[in-house]
Amino acid sequence: MLDDSFNDVGSDNSNQSSPRLRLPSPSVDKIDRISRPGHKKILNGWKRNSLTPRTTTFPCPGCEHDVDLGERGINGLFRNFTLETIVERYRQAARAATAIMCDLCKPPPQESTKSCMDCSASYCNECFKIYHPWGTVKAQHEYVGPTTNFRPKILMCPEHETERINMYCELCRRPVCHLCKLGGNHSNHRVTTMSSAYKTLKEKLSKDIDYLIGKESQVKSQISELNLLMKETECNGERAKEDAITHFEKLFEILEERKSSVLKAIDASKKLRLDKFQTQMEEYQGLLENNGLVGYAQEVLKETDQSCFVQTAKQLHVRIQKATESLKSFRPAAQTSFEDYVVNTSKQTELLGELSFFSSGVDVPEINEEQSKVYNNALINWHHPEKDKADSYVLEYRKINRDEEMLSWNEIEVCGTSKVISDLESNCNYAFRVRAYKGSICSPCSRELILHTPPAPVFSFLFDEKCGYNNEHLLLNLKRDRVESRAGFNLLLAAERIQVGYYTSLDYIIGDVGITKGKHFWAFRVEPYSYLVKAGVASSDKLQEWLRSPRDAVSPRYEQDSGHDSGSEDACVDSSQPFTLVTIGMKKVFIPKSPTSNEPENRVLPMPTSIGVFLDCDKGKVAFYDMDHMKCLYERQVDCSHMMYPAFALMGSGGVQLEESISAKYLEYQENM
Repeated sequence: MLDDSFNDVGSDNSNQSSPRLRLPSPSVDKIDRISRPGHKKILNGWKRNSLTPRTTTFPCPGCEHDVDLGERGINGLFRNFTLETIVERYRQAARAATAIMCDLCKPPPQESTKSCMDCSASYCNECFKIYHPWGTVKAQHEYVGPTTNFRPKILMCPEHETERINMYCELCRRPVCHLCKLGGNHSNHRVTTMSSAYKTLKEKLSKDIDYLIGKESQVKSQISELNLLMKETECNGERAKEDAITHFEKLFEILEERKSSVLKAIDASKKLRLDKFQTQMEEYQGLLENNGLVGYAQEVLKETDQSCFVQTAKQLHVRIQKATESLKSFRPAAQTSFEDYVVNTSKQTELLGELSFFSSGVDVPEINEEQSKVYNNALINWHHPEKDKADSYVLEYRKINRDEEMLSWNEIEVCGTSKVISDLESNCNYAFRVRAYKGSICSPCSRELILHTPPAPVFSFLFDEKCGYNNEHLLLNLKRDRVESRAGFNLLLAAERIQVGYYTSLDYIIGDVGITKGKHFWAFRVEPYSYLVKAGVASSDKLQEWLRSPRDAVSPRYEQDSGHDSGSEDACVDSSQPFTLVTIGMKKVFIPKSPTSNEPENRVLPMPTSIGVFLDCDKGKVAFYDMDHMKCLYERQVDCSHMMYPAFALMGSGGVQLEESISAKYLEYQENM
């Protein structure tokens, strides 16, 4: 029953102070924060009534996961006296240079040689004999080496603070008190005496230590072997680096040679063109007065001898005619563009990007773009052509700045073929890539996947089954994240009013959480078979107005401010209204005409797989997004002076599914599916 009990002798709750974990102690302010009564997270800008019990978690500095400490927090942990003794032993060694003086000597005091744990005092040899004489009760006091730590070595029960630990629960493998056994959590557990547990665990520990001591020579030989392997690895690694440098230097030489050849070709072409331009420019300068051809012709005109003039003027006239024709049809002697000399390195860049080790034997994994998405977190899925050949994967991601500046890659080691990435900044582009590892050999990186995070933190809510919910027309699932509209017999009877000019009304359903401030984003999916769905935001007072009005009483087409906009309603109401809804149906999204745009009419777009809503209460804006590309489809002002709610309305057959948050549990569910 006590197998492996030594590993848990400090109890499950005392692992934070266990020396084998080698974890740094948490700061005082962090301990105070997690143990403070009534400590709970307050979410910015929204609230929900909750009866969930208060739980205290402690961030483990080793694995970075939260450890549930229960309702008692750190008060429910045992003190680890064994570790305290070890620490005190090292403190005494560190204080060896600084002597602890006797507390009872007359001045000047002597250096102490013992400290009594029962008297909480330090003594020199003479004073110890005086105050702890033989044959008295004080002679039985516990004494240790000189110390200043006199805390009582009494282990108290964390559940019953006034009771001392005196039993050991074999099932839970932790010390307990007699009240825990009589009526506490360990009443039906098998317990043993503390002396029996002490004896059993001490024997087990002694055997383990003797075994390790007996294997000392084997351990030393293995350490020597590991040292040789480390030296061999270091030499092989340096040799591999030298080989890689040699290959890259060859590439650099080829690039330098090609660079020199290309630049020489460009310089030669440039020189040839400039020479042509220079010759042409000199010819045109000769056409100027007192220069070149014109000056020569003017001098010929001064000739009075007719025979000499005719002899010279005939050839001169031909030259002037050519110059005149060139003026009428001016053409540059060469082209200024160097389009034919643009170096195309796209293929070479792609090849260099895939540069890797020769014959690594590990195929390149491929990211599945259809199954990868980003919402509150990013979910990255990939597949490997030969899955069994990879031991693990390394997922890399980095943020891309507005000016296309690339930051350094963050790396996460993954055993499976999917990973959830958290703590991404809102409204940013992120690049993701993955590579596979087989032993110490890695594959080239996959092609990068670029995802854009939502413009604001994801807002979590469910459908409200109480406020305005019409269970005759709407069907809400148990999780309250999906609603369907049933076009049944009641709707068929309501359609009778069409004969007298009345219309059937929309069935509203809202979120169970309101928003008062801040920026928030949520997403949903509309089923392709849906006839008419409206989605957006509405204020609390506007919702009360809608939900109080009698059903099927008036036509939404003539009640301008009802929220049942017919598509053109948003174009004619005031630019800042307490609600905004867009119409979705028949696999289309009807984008209303913006009050500030010059568009002649509404736009009709194909319905995205998922639609996002971005509400900025501080600026009074609401926007609708195509989640497939994180692209804004429509934006307008909205009055956020009252509490705002996610609002939906359905008519006829239809369904709305809220987008599920991405988490580790979500990933496990997807893998099980």
